[in-house]
Amino acid sequence: MSSHYCDRTGKNCYGDTELPLLFEVSRLINNSRFIKEAIHPICEILANYLDAERALLSILNRESSNIIIEAGYGITSDEKRKGKYLIGEGYTGEVVKTGEPVYIDKIADAAGFVNKTGIDLKKNNQQHLSFVCVPIKRDYEIMGTLSMTKTYDEREDKNEIIRLLTVVGAMIAQAVKVRQDRLEEVERLQRENLEMQYELKNRFMSENIIGNSSKMRAVYNEVVQVANTQATVLIRGESGVGKELIADAIHYGSDRVNQPFVKVNCSALPESLIESELFGHEKGAFTGADNQKKGRFELAEGGSIFLDEIGELPLKIQVKLLRVLQERQFERLGGTKTINCNVRVIAATNRNLEDEITKGNFREDLYYRLNVFPIYIPALRERINDIPALADNFIQKANKKNGTDIIRISSSAIDMLMIYHWPGNIRELENCIERAAILSTDRVIRPQHLPPTLQTAQSSGTTSKGTLQSVVEKVEKQLIIDMLTSTQGNVLQAAKDLGISNRKLGLRLEKYQIDAKKYKVC
Repeated sequence: MSSHYCDRTGKNCYGDTELPLLFEVSRLINNSRFIKEAIHPICEILANYLDAERALLSILNRESSNIIIEAGYGITSDEKRKGKYLIGEGYTGEVVKTGEPVYIDKIADAAGFVNKTGIDLKKNNQQHLSFVCVPIKRDYEIMGTLSMTKTYDEREDKNEIIRLLTVVGAMIAQAVKVRQDRLEEVERLQRENLEMQYELKNRFMSENIIGNSSKMRAVYNEVVQVANTQATVLIRGESGVGKELIADAIHYGSDRVNQPFVKVNCSALPESLIESELFGHEKGAFTGADNQKKGRFELAEGGSIFLDEIGELPLKIQVKLLRVLQERQFERLGGTKTINCNVRVIAATNRNLEDEITKGNFREDLYYRLNVFPIYIPALRERINDIPALADNFIQKANKKNGTDIIRISSSAIDMLMIYHWPGNIRELENCIERAAILSTDRVIRPQHLPPTLQTAQSSGTTSKGTLQSVVEKVEKQLIIDMLTSTQGNVLQAAKDLGISNRKLGLRLEKYQIDAKKYKVC
C-alpha cells in the first residue's frame, strides 16, 4: 500500500505508518515479565516516532492521591523525582481529574504549565515546545497519563497525535493497572512499617531508651524487624546500657504481647537453685522440696522469657537450656515427665561469649542457638549526642521520684556530661542526674552539682600547665586509654580507630607503661 503524505507537514501520515509502531508496543508488553521493564522502551519508540523531546508515563497512587512519573524517555532521575503532582495540579493533574486529553501549543506561554520537573520551556534555538497529555483508562477508571513534549509545529494534526497516544494508552492500561496496584501495596507496607517503627519508638521513649543517634536508630530498626517473629534474640552490650528495656520492646512488640513475660537474672541465682528456678522441681527432689514447683519456663508458657546475664549460667544448666532451644522440651528437677515448651527466648550478656567459649566456660553449640538474631546496644560514650535528651528525661524522673523541681540543666553542665566517658553507661547517668537534682537549690543543675569524677579542668580550675610537649603527652596517653576502654583492650582495633599502625601504638603503650590487658572485659 502506498504511503500518503500530509499536505501540511510533508511527512508520512501517522495513520499509514502506525501499524509497525503498535505491533512493537504489543510485542514489548507481551515479552516483558513486568510492565516496568517495558515502559522505558515504549516511551522511547513513541518519542522517536513522533519526533518528541521526551515521553513520560505517570501513574496515579490512589493511597496518597499523588501522580508520579513511573518512567520515561528523555528525563533524568532528578527530574523524575521532582515530577510529582496532585489530582488537579497542572495539566497532568487536570487530565487525571477530568479524564480529558490536553494539547498545549507553546508551554512557555501557558500559565497552567507548572513545570515541576524543571525542564527548559524552549529549545536551545529558542523554538517553542508543545505538550500533549492523554489519560490512561480502564473501565472508565483513570490510572495515569501518557504525555510528551515535542517541538512546536503549527502544521501538526493535534487530533492524530492525541488519537495515537490514546490507542497506546489503551494497550498498556491493563499492565499499568497491575503496576498501580503494586506501587500502592508497596507504599501501604512502607507506611505500616513506619507506623510500627513510630509506635515502637514511642514505647521506647516512654522508658529510658531515648535517643535519635544513628546507632540507636539502627537498634530501633532491628527491634522492629525481629519483634513480631519467633526468632531467639541475643542482646549484647556493656552493663547499664538498657538491655532489659530492649527485651521489653521485643516482647511487647510481638504477637505474644498478651502472654506472660518472665525475667530471670542468671547471675543473681545461686548455682544450687538455678536449675530448679528455671525448670521447676518435683516434690521431694531435694531437701526442702516440700511441694511441686513450676519453673520460669513453665510460667512463661506461650509468652517470652528474658535470660539476663546468660554468660553466667553453669555448664550443667547450659546443656538443659540447649535442649529447650533445640527440642522445646525439658523435665523438672527430680521428675521424669517431659514437658513441652512454647516460649520465646530473649537473652542478654555483657560478656564476650566468644572468649568464654575459648576458655571452656560457655558451650559453642548453645552460643549458636542463642545468636540467631544478635542486637548490639551501643555504650553511652558511643552515642554522646543522645545525652541531652537522656538528661532531660532523667530530670523528669527525678522530679517525680524525689519531689524536686528542676526545670533545666545548664549548658556548662551538659558540656561536662558530653565529654565524660561513662563507664557505667545509662545507669550511671541516671544516678548522676538524680544526685544533682537533689543538690540543686535554684531549680537548675549546674557543674558544681555533678560528681567529682565529671569535673573538667576548666570547671575545677585545674587547667593543664607545663611545656607543650608534656601537655601533648598527657593528652595522647589519655586518648590511648580512652580508645582501649572503647575497644575493650583490642589493640589492633584501637590502632585502627586512632589512625596509626599497630607498631606505633605498641611503642606508645611501652612509652606510657599502659597495660592493654587491663581494659579487656572479663
